[in-house]
Amino acid sequence: MKLETERLELAVLEPKQLRLWAEDLPALEQELACSYRAEPMEGHFLEIIRGQLLITEADPLNYPWHSFWLLIRKEDRTVVGSADFKDIPGKNGETEIGYGLGKMFEHNGYMTEAVAAMCRWAAGQEGVRAVIAETMTDNLASQQVLKRCGFVEYQREKAVWWRRRLPMDGEN
Repeated sequence: MKLETERLELAVLEPKQLRLWAEDLPALEQELACSYRAEPMEGHFLEIIRGQLLITEADPLNYPWHSFWLLIRKEDRTVVGSADFKDIPGKNGETEIGYGLGKMFEHNGYMTEAVAAMCRWAAGQEGVRAVIAETMTDNLASQQVLKRCGFVEYQREKAVWWRRRLPMDGEN
């Protein structure tokens, strides 16, 4: 499944592709006809991907909610970043979004495009009422992305929590 924005193609990784991302990046690049230049596949980030892989493989029908979406720049098929929903929407209809860019692609509006597109997709899914996100208190760039995408701060402690309410069927 893919979403398109003006400059990006957002490709959600199927379980097999998510495994390739974690274990064989050249094979994934070949399969998607792209060049990966986003966040380094190491350390804590790689552990998150491996954790999501286990969940995705256990629940393949809901893979868009568990897997990662690669942000592929259309002009040259470069992967500039990734984003994910951290789980299927809960009983209250909320799902959390996370995202990251390769350092060389920051401050170009790519993440704003991607988050907006993913929120539009989420709004079209049954039972989804809101998308939430967490930022560090000093991550002003990420906070600006969320503000531009219609998120509102609702809690501030060691981190800042944001929410974007989504229209339900029949609402504007």
